[in-house]
Amino acid sequence: MHGSLNSHHLLRAELDQRRESGFEISEVEQRVARLGEVESLDREEAEALLGELDKANRRAGWEYDEPAELAAIMAASRWPVAQVSLPLDEAYEATVNRAWTGRVVGNMLGKPVEGWPREDIKDLLDAYSAWPLSDYFPAPTRTQPGVREYIACWVETTAGKIDGSARDDDVDYTILNLHVLRTRGAGFGTDDVAAAWLSMLPFLQTYTAERVAIRNLLRGDEPSRAALWRNPYREFIGAAIRADVFGYVNPGDPGSAAELAYRDAVLSHEANGVYGEMWCAALVASAFTAASAEETVDSALAVVPARSRLYETVARVRDWWAAGLSWADTRDRIETEYGRISWVHMLPNAAVLTAGLLYGAGDFDRTIGLTVAGGLDTDSNGATAGSVAGILAGSIDDRWTAPLHDLVRSAVFGYDGSSISALAGQTVEVARGIRQGSAEPVQPDSVTPRNNW
Repeated sequence: MHGSLNSHHLLRAELDQRRESGFEISEVEQRVARLGEVESLDREEAEALLGELDKANRRAGWEYDEPAELAAIMAASRWPVAQVSLPLDEAYEATVNRAWTGRVVGNMLGKPVEGWPREDIKDLLDAYSAWPLSDYFPAPTRTQPGVREYIACWVETTAGKIDGSARDDDVDYTILNLHVLRTRGAGFGTDDVAAAWLSMLPFLQTYTAERVAIRNLLRGDEPSRAALWRNPYREFIGAAIRADVFGYVNPGDPGSAAELAYRDAVLSHEANGVYGEMWCAALVASAFTAASAEETVDSALAVVPARSRLYETVARVRDWWAAGLSWADTRDRIETEYGRISWVHMLPNAAVLTAGLLYGAGDFDRTIGLTVAGGLDTDSNGATAGSVAGILAGSIDDRWTAPLHDLVRSAVFGYDGSSISALAGQTVEVARGIRQGSAEPVQPDSVTPRNNW
């Protein structure tokens, strides 16, 4: 079985997931210890232990309340009501274009160091006299003893090497959800998202929870159940990277943006994985009318259940920022609180993103630079930070945009080689259709997936 779907990967990740989300799993942990390392188990043993974890119960005294249904999420949060009807005029069009561009730029900035801890990023930038990060990473020009080497995509994502955007899932899903809105309208359902994935997204260009969801769809699970079986990645960052277009088409209305994001997120995620996408959609929507990065963060937090771990995480970082801690000190505290969790889990990445937004204070260069320099899922966080900062900032410097040539590479069927400006224009059309009260498709498309669930 491929990569993250084999029984050993699933067992190891499920142990971490259950432990982190408050389940009593000590008996299973002891059994694993008696049998040896997870890798030494045969498939039947691993599957049996996964079955035992399915029966685990929450520890007594679990202090969080993390509902699953949208109505319960809304009741458990400070659900916002849209206060501003933003004109969908030329200024809005320009802002949407900056948001799309900012997402691509932030993603490209983070790609060559994806998964790195912040210390390794700092060491590399110091070696090239490029700290603080305010441009694409420098292409390697010489051997740097003791400095980590970029991941393979550096040849298309570092300064002087960029010739259009590199393909990445953080942009693929933005395109794919735009397609869902264009072909299914604002009334789309989770089954429509599932059909688009199966029709238009190559399986091996998906990862963790998304790959699990597709496997579960292919084995016959309904879209409403696809996140629930053998999915230890259900609170990872994967849903959050799919959020931004829902904010683009609901400017100033974080609640409506979060509702659309919910329908997408539940295909592959649960709990804080779902809240993460709702929060990111609300961040983007809020940025259109907020007066500052601080106001954007505060407004978006209203869609997150107040007794959830995600709410606690964002609120902690905001408190450290408000208390006057430096960005470096705040990042140290994030490491202390969340360093034990996977680098692709929603919680530590939400903390890094929140810090980047608050300390970046609406400045595009500083926001994406600090977010990526924070480490962890750098391309995902950089993309979301770039999207939000692209909205808050009045402009994006040509040094970021010129190498892109307004070009997006994508694995989404029918969209490779799209222009950023064209995607932005399609987004504006969708937003105007929603504003007119239509839940129908705004523009028919020649690539229209159907479903027969």
